[in-house]
Parts: sequence; C-alpha cells; structure tokens
Amino acid sequence: MTLMKKAGAVPRYYAALDFNQLWQDYPPAPDYFETTYVLSRDAIRAMQESRFLDQMKRAWEIPFYQRHWGQAGLQPGDVRSLDDLKNIPAFSVHDLRDAIARNPPWGDFIGIDPDHDEPMPLAMQTSGGTTGLPRPMIYSPQDREVMNIITGRRLYMQGVRPFDLVQVTLSLGLSNGGFLAREGIWKYTGAVPVMTGSGAQTPTRRQIEIMLAWKSKHLIGFPAYLRHIGHVMRDELGIDPRSVGIGSLIVHLGTDDRKPLEELWNADVFDTYGTNECGTLAAECQEKNGMHVFEDAFVLEMVDPETGRDVPDGERGSIYQTTLFKHLAPLIRFNSNDVSAFKLGGCPCGCQHRRIDRIFGRSDNMVKLRGTNIFPEAIGALVSETRESNGEYVVIVEPGAGGQDEMTVRVEVLDYAGAGAAVEKVLAERLKLSLGVKMHVVASEPGSLSGLTGLRDNSKVRRLIDNRPKV
Repeated sequence: MTLMKKAGAVPRYYAALDFNQLWQDYPPAPDYFETTYVLSRDAIRAMQESRFLDQMKRAWEIPFYQRHWGQAGLQPGDVRSLDDLKNIPAFSVHDLRDAIARNPPWGDFIGIDPDHDEPMPLAMQTSGGTTGLPRPMIYSPQDREVMNIITGRRLYMQGVRPFDLVQVTLSLGLSNGGFLAREGIWKYTGAVPVMTGSGAQTPTRRQIEIMLAWKSKHLIGFPAYLRHIGHVMRDELGIDPRSVGIGSLIVHLGTDDRKPLEELWNADVFDTYGTNECGTLAAECQEKNGMHVFEDAFVLEMVDPETGRDVPDGERGSIYQTTLFKHLAPLIRFNSNDVSAFKLGGCPCGCQHRRIDRIFGRSDNMVKLRGTNIFPEAIGALVSETRESNGEYVVIVEPGAGGQDEMTVRVEVLDYAGAGAAVEKVLAERLKLSLGVKMHVVASEPGSLSGLTGLRDNSKVRRLIDNRPKV
C-alpha cells in the first residue's frame, strides 16, 4: 500500500499543463506571427502590465525576493504597475550564486521546497560554467514549455521549416543551450534536430561528414566554432563550404563580424540573444535589423551600469531582464551585465515589439587598462577584420613592470610563418588607434589557442584570461 501511494504521487509532464490555454497565452509559430507579433504598442503594454503584476505576486512568495526586497524597504503593494519597475532593486549573478550556496542546488531563489511541496516534473540545466561550478537553474513545466515555444518562434523567423535538418553544435551536457535548442526544434518547428554537440562530443571532421551525408539545412552554434568548421572544411578537406547548401547559421553573434561568416558559408547569419535563466529573449527576423524582443514574455531595460539610470534609445547600457511567464524562479530586474542598446526606428517586417542591437560585450568583463575601459569583444571585432587571421584570439591581462597592468592579444594567423610579424605590427597599431591604449600583439599558429579558449572543448569560448592578483 505504501508503494502504491508513492507511485501515485509521481507527476506526469503532460498532465502538469493546460497546453491549449498555454498556446493561447503564448502562441507558437506560425500563429504567433498573425497575433502577438503584430500587436500595437498599447496592446503589448497592456499584456505586459497584467503579466508583470502576476509575476510580482509570485515573486513575493519566494524567500530570495522577500529578503532582497525587504532589505531595501520594499513592501507588497508598493509596486502597482510597470511604471513602478524602476523602484525595484536590481540583482545580479552574484546574488544568484549566494542564493544557491545557501542550499545547493535549489537555493532560496527557486520557489519550491522538495520537503513540503507537491511534486512536479522539473528540468535542470546550467550556465556554461567557464569559471567555477556551473550555475544551476530549475524549470517548472510552464517555464520550460514557454521557453520551447519561443525557441520555435525564433527559428521560424530565421528560416527553419518542417522536415529541415538542423545541426546543433552546442555543448550537450549540463549547459542549457543544446538541449533547449533540441526541445524547441522537436516540439515547435516540425524540423529535425541533429544533435552533434560541440567539437569535444563530435570531432569537427565527423561533424562535416554528417553535415554532408545527411544534407543539414541549418547550423546552430557559436560563431567561433562554425567559423572553425568552415576553415577545416575548406583548408584541410578541400571542400568549399559555400557549395554544401547550408541555408542559415543561427548564432549568438555578439561582436563577431557577420559578413565574413556569411561569405565563408554563402548563408544568412541570424543573431539571437538568450540566457540560461530564461532561454531566448530576442532574435533577428529576415530583415537582420536588430533583435525583436519577445515582449509577451519579457520586459527589458537598458541601464547605465555606473548610475543605474535608463539610457536613451540608441545608447548602450546593461540589459536588465524581467520575465513575464516564469513560475519557479521569476526574474525581476535581473542585471545580466550584457551590454546592448535599443534600436531606433521601426523594422520593415512590421513588428512593433522593441528591438535590441547586437551584444557588444559584458559590463562585468570590462578591463580598465591604464585608465581606459577595454572590452575583449571590441578587440575581437578588430581581429575579425584582419584578413590574415582566422578570427581566433584571446586577451591576457597581467601585472607589468612599474605597477601598470599589461594586455597581450594572441591572435591566430593563417600564414603564421610568412605574415605573423607583419600582423603583430599592423594589428597593434590598429588596436591603439581604435581603443586608445597600447597593447602587445602576439601571432600564433592556427589551432594553437584552442587550449586557452576552449574552442574545441566547449560551446562557450573564453576570450579573457585575467592573471592579475585578486583583490
């Protein structure tokens, strides 16, 4: 009898949601493009208002927010509309780590108590974990299914259609990106996910063999690895990537240069912005005119990282994220530290949702070098414009003589023996002219930096190594 009672308590995923209601609230593609996508600004605002107040009510039930907001003097009822959003204290990844450390992996940020609450089907994925332990996030059925719906929407925007083979080169493990892509493709596009994973899971040459044999239509991955695949195909195997029929590369572009990647593959490159905590927040349409925010699910702010005030549209700031759909761990003014800007003007596609520019870097990844603020991603943009390079680089910061920090940029050069010295000189001059500070440039052979960047081992590539003593 005891065993029977326990068995009866096991939750079932498809009984945990009213899918018809969910699809009405968050329409999947293609219905989304005939409904929510074309709403007026007033209608979008009204939808956000209602969902935001529901998220606030839910957040007040979670110990993390009770403590965080209580310490700032915020009380239930103080926030009555979206106009009050800016009165809510923000938080960052450091607060999330502290919350998890109090009771790993649940923390007090995840609004569930396994010892007392009714069970529900849960999924756990993590941040990339390039430094320290990866940061876990646990999703309820509603959390995960809305994320899947939005994944399907953005892939539809970027050309994915039923029966297309979509090769996913994101890491398959604890990190969220690969599995979220699989779920969204499988459930909400009609396409077929080909889960090759990163180069550590499927060697690059085997990735190419699969791509050619099965005729993959789209590639999903980070630009650095898709560029690497193209170079291996062209330079080592003698196969022109432009000849294999790839329709689109679906990436997190960041500061990578779109044009060389498109020329390498003869395929459209589409940018996307997403995080471990809540999946895709914004994505480019076919116009490639900024990333449309999925505003039925998110409210984004652009905030000056030093003053904490909003920046005008067109100017760069840190993205503050507020979710409108999450049950277990709603995000209310989460400072992502990702730097972007709201785009000015409208998009020719007709969508009224706000758009963000590319991600220019991270405000917490900025290095102050002799009084000048340097983003490693800005260095990467200049490296990508250097024709003699394959685009691979890593920035190393360490103490120098006389108490001044020194920055070295190591860059892979295609013709290392013949052009390495010239690239070092020319690129050092360009970096000083563009960024206003002198740094060393060291040419390296193709493939030699992968041990530092993790290009072949991880889907998330490391571009900054800070060897300065921790203060």
